[in-house]
Amino acid sequence: MKLTMTTALGTVLLAAAPAFADKAAVLGTYADIALAKYTDSLTSAQTLLAAVQTLTETPSAEALEAAKHAWLAARVPYQQTEVYRFGNAIVDDWEGKVNAWPLDEGLIDYVDATYGGATDENEYAVLNVIANPSFTLSGETVDAAEITPALLEGALHEADGVESNVATGYHAVEFLLWGQDLNGHGPGAGNRPWTDYATGEACTGGHCDRRADYLTAATELLVSDLEWMVAQWQDGGEARTQLTADENAGISTILTGMGSLSYGEQAGERMRLGLMLNDPEEEHDCFSDNTHNSHFYDAMGIRNVYLGSYTSIDGTVVSGPSLSALVAEADAGVDAELRAKLDTTMLEMSEMKTAAEAGFAYDMMLERGNDAGEALIMGAVDALVDQTRSIERAVAALGVEQIEFEGSDSLDNPDAVFQ
Repeated sequence: MKLTMTTALGTVLLAAAPAFADKAAVLGTYADIALAKYTDSLTSAQTLLAAVQTLTETPSAEALEAAKHAWLAARVPYQQTEVYRFGNAIVDDWEGKVNAWPLDEGLIDYVDATYGGATDENEYAVLNVIANPSFTLSGETVDAAEITPALLEGALHEADGVESNVATGYHAVEFLLWGQDLNGHGPGAGNRPWTDYATGEACTGGHCDRRADYLTAATELLVSDLEWMVAQWQDGGEARTQLTADENAGISTILTGMGSLSYGEQAGERMRLGLMLNDPEEEHDCFSDNTHNSHFYDAMGIRNVYLGSYTSIDGTVVSGPSLSALVAEADAGVDAELRAKLDTTMLEMSEMKTAAEAGFAYDMMLERGNDAGEALIMGAVDALVDQTRSIERAVAALGVEQIEFEGSDSLDNPDAVFQ
């Protein structure tokens, strides 16, 4: 029997009980879906680069909006890849280049006076590379007269060993397109004017040519980083080879990514923590007010990996023998429970996404005393935690070696958050 549910994406087919599969086939499906997701991420990043080139070559309000739209579209496939973190070392070692957050945006460009200055934690919080063709970093003079991918990656990213010195990736590009979101818990995203990329006297914010160079370099680097990751999941690629070298370890890899993203990373660090702090800066896509979509597609990524099916941006369905099938063979009850929990999470995420798209932005939901916002966020957090408990039961059903999922003080030791 086919079941459906209505979400922000329309009508979605719910998972029926799967056919059985062997471990090698399940790992093959998982790798094929990884390849499809990273390929979609690359394709959409290439589209973003083309939009960025149009903006920097012929600046206009329309060109800036087109680049923003391309960035938002690029987030859809990429967020669905995050379930490949935690278990796959090759992804974890690379991911910080492309999706690190939060960032001290003053490292990159001008910021509002309320942002403050350098801190004990980060001496370079307001370095403003765009305004400075030469600067001292960790005691060394850096020639930044030409802003290139090599400069961003080699000298600036995580400068001085500070993780918030994010110079590359989606969020650096996001900041350069939207600018700071200075609305606090009020409505509205960042409002960078298109004239920040204008030429001559029309230029606002100063150094428009260098800002264009930085945006172009960061986007080019994003494309090249995604090209590299696509190659890792091709037949013979290092990520695919590592995954399939040991079938039992490979199954543990899938479950580790699912449980760690579901619990510590998404439910904890990305959602519950921000709600506890009531901090609009604790948003994953804070400049663009796109956080609801990041959360939604992260959750979808967990679900499509378990079910062994992913719909590419061109409508092609990549599917095959699934982890769900293995669990069903070991314990049909656990599989049915986990599939139901995954569906519940998507319903909760859909409610949050629908509310945000109707004007109730995620940073508004985070405001202290906003009961409706807290209910939406906590509904999704509770569903993520609940599905993690079922992922743990799937681990037990498969007899996989005990897995320790990523945790979060916001879930495991809330008092520590305020110490």
